[in-house]
Amino acid sequence: MYDTAIIGGGLAGLTAAIHLTQKNKRVIVFEKQAYPHHKVCGEYVSNEIIPYLENLGVDLSNAIKIDTLQFSTQKGNSISTKLPLGGIGISRFTFDEILYKKAQELKVTFIFEVVKSIDFLEDSFTIETDSGKTITSKTAIGAYGKRSNLDKKLQRDFIAEKSSWLGVKAHYKHPDFKNNLVALHNFKGGYGGLSKTESGAINFCYLVHYDSFKELKDIHSFNAKVVAENPFLKEFLSEATPLFDQPLSIAQISFQKKEAVTNHVLMCGDTAGLIHPLCGNGMAMAIHSAKIASELLCTYFDSDSLDRKTLETSYTKQWKNAFRYRLWIGRKLQWILLHDRLANFVMYIVSTSPFMLRFLIKQTHGKPISVLKV
Repeated sequence: MYDTAIIGGGLAGLTAAIHLTQKNKRVIVFEKQAYPHHKVCGEYVSNEIIPYLENLGVDLSNAIKIDTLQFSTQKGNSISTKLPLGGIGISRFTFDEILYKKAQELKVTFIFEVVKSIDFLEDSFTIETDSGKTITSKTAIGAYGKRSNLDKKLQRDFIAEKSSWLGVKAHYKHPDFKNNLVALHNFKGGYGGLSKTESGAINFCYLVHYDSFKELKDIHSFNAKVVAENPFLKEFLSEATPLFDQPLSIAQISFQKKEAVTNHVLMCGDTAGLIHPLCGNGMAMAIHSAKIASELLCTYFDSDSLDRKTLETSYTKQWKNAFRYRLWIGRKLQWILLHDRLANFVMYIVSTSPFMLRFLIKQTHGKPISVLKV
């Protein structure tokens, strides 16, 4: 019997595993892929979560320090501004591996298989993998990402509705891209982010509505004919050298509301709610949600102040207080992007006003999270 079973070994799952194990909890993590591996991700992390990670003993000193945002419209109107908090650039290939090795040092148990089912009965969870392995745990965290067959098994509302967003990511070499820069460039039906990672590679990750993509259906053709309509992205793609054999992609990305707790499972990271990438900070939100869940679980195990119902209610409340407004802003920006004329107008206003751009950044980024000694 484990104290906590964590389904998904991304940023949220690994962070929670480290935190809980350092508090002497018995933890098991289920992850479908062995480390390290690349994921579709913006790979920019706000400094808001750095003190917490340092407190956990996670060393990110090799990451690239980023302090400037550049933004451009589809037609190439652009503006740059200093980021209020700043952040770091680090690939998921490296970030997940760092967290995994830290968890290994702490003797966290890992099972590299797909979870087939998770059932709650008689105040504990039974988790079964595709190969038939079964474990039991007192509590459970869902940190398996944007969408999974588990969402269907758990009958989550969002999974029944079709989503029309596609994410694409690849790494490149470019002779002139600045280390301290994160860039957001708009194009018809979507936008892309550029930032340098710890290896010197530049991550180019973009989100596009499928209506804009479906006429071409080929990423290379779409890059050449649509993405490159933005002058900044045209210059980047023409001078950059791809480092992946093929870009990575993920379809049916959903930004609809999700529940923070489902069938008594505490949901963390993208599993609990996905912020629109234009707002940035999905990585920071995943780590912050793991902190909230871990602190509440420690209280649940170590005192009589929380029963299971209060645990779940408290997690839902704290999760909403931390992220609900940021997700609401993201959904509004998503709606704007679906209307070309309105999108072009808003993008133009933002691109001509440093104040407006800094205001938007502050609305979509959190404050440095408080740290209790772990």
